[in-house]
This record gives sequence, C-alpha cells and structure tokens, in this order.
Amino acid sequence: MHLTLLGTGDAIGTPKVGCACETCTRARSEGRQRLRTSLLLEHEGKHLLIDTSPDLRAQLLGAGSPHIDAVIWTHGHYDHFVGYNEFYRVQSMPPVYAAPPVLAYCRTHFHFLRYDEHPTPVAEPFDLFGLRFTLFEVTHPPIYACGVAIEYNGAKIVHTGDTNLHIPERSLGIMQEPDLLLVDAIVPGGITIGKHMNASDARALARQLDAAEYRCVHMSHLIPWDCPHAGLDGEIFLF
Repeated sequence: MHLTLLGTGDAIGTPKVGCACETCTRARSEGRQRLRTSLLLEHEGKHLLIDTSPDLRAQLLGAGSPHIDAVIWTHGHYDHFVGYNEFYRVQSMPPVYAAPPVLAYCRTHFHFLRYDEHPTPVAEPFDLFGLRFTLFEVTHPPIYACGVAIEYNGAKIVHTGDTNLHIPERSLGIMQEPDLLLVDAIVPGGITIGKHMNASDARALARQLDAAEYRCVHMSHLIPWDCPHAGLDGEIFLF
C-alpha cells in the first residue's frame, strides 16, 4: 500500500498570496509549495482520496493522473471537499464515504452533481479495496469533523483531520499506537488557534498516542520549512 501526501497546507496554502514572510519568500525562490491537505492511497490497482482539496487538479496531475475509485471526506470545510467538482468531465464521479452529517452538508454544495453517497457511522470499521478504515469524531468547532484510521497488514495510519487537542476519549482509543500519525499542526508552538493544534500540540499528541512516526499536515505559512516532522507535498510512505 502506498500513501502519498498530495498536499500538506492549510486553507490558504504556502506561499500565501501577497506574503513576503521568510517561509513564503523561500517557497517562491526555491519552487516550494504546500497545497491544501489531502491524501492519496494506492493499493492493488485502486486509488482512494482522503479529502478533495481545491488544488485537486494540480495534485492529480502531479501524481500521474490516477483514476480515483473512491473518496473519503473528513468534514465540510471548503479546503477539504470543494475539489470534488474537478472530476466533472474527467472521469465518472467516484463514490464518497463520510459520516452522515458531512455528506449532508457537502450535498448542499454539489446539488448539480450525481454521485453515490455511502453514509459511514463513526467508530465502525469498514473495508474498501483490501484496506480497513475507521472514522472517528474530533473537535473542530463550530462544525462536525472526523479523522480516519487506516489499517493494512498489521500497519496502522491515523489522520487526525482538522482538530484541536480536545479529542473524545473514544476516538483516542481508536487512534492509539499508529505506525504513522498525520496530525493537524497549523501554527508553531506558542500560538493558539482554538479549532486547530499547533506544532507543540501535535508533538504532544504523537507522544500520547505512542506514534512510531508522525508528520505535521494542514500547516500554514507560519510553519518554517525546517520544522521537525513537517510533512512535504509528494512525500510517499510504503506499508
């Protein structure tokens, strides 16, 4: 199973338009970027996306234009689902799996599209393309949001989705002992944003969960390029 970080940025992305900070200046001079966060899973010839970012067209072109067989949405913020429209006139609309409140919200924005919805209860594992997935609730006020655990051949990947540190106990149980933790870390330690974690929070959660390895995702331009454990667009993990 291959996992690719298609994007590791926040809703704004890096470089930020019109910004002259060190991170954005370096990004422009070195050709770096953080597209909006989404993940690509490839297993036995099937391809699955976790979230469909506004950068989806560029992300899929960069990944070799794979046919996408299914999508999982974590929550209804635009930087996590609006790219789904990029499938229009490109391929058949892939089926979407998400918690019922997430599907209901996103449907109001895609009323002009026809696609198969699969309401997926949280904390109930389901199998897809030889992989096992479990959605779990996180805390991302004011909207309903989920993370997702992925299990294959004894390996476990946990993607927190967008959340602050106040993750429900049931969810923390599902998240325990991942081989790889992909964790929301929008700003450096010392800065607090109520609905997200900062880099220090991310490090603390990785320790709490006893993660073998972790990468920060959903990072803003305030996170420097040399931040420890920062994920990189295009980074690939094999399981």
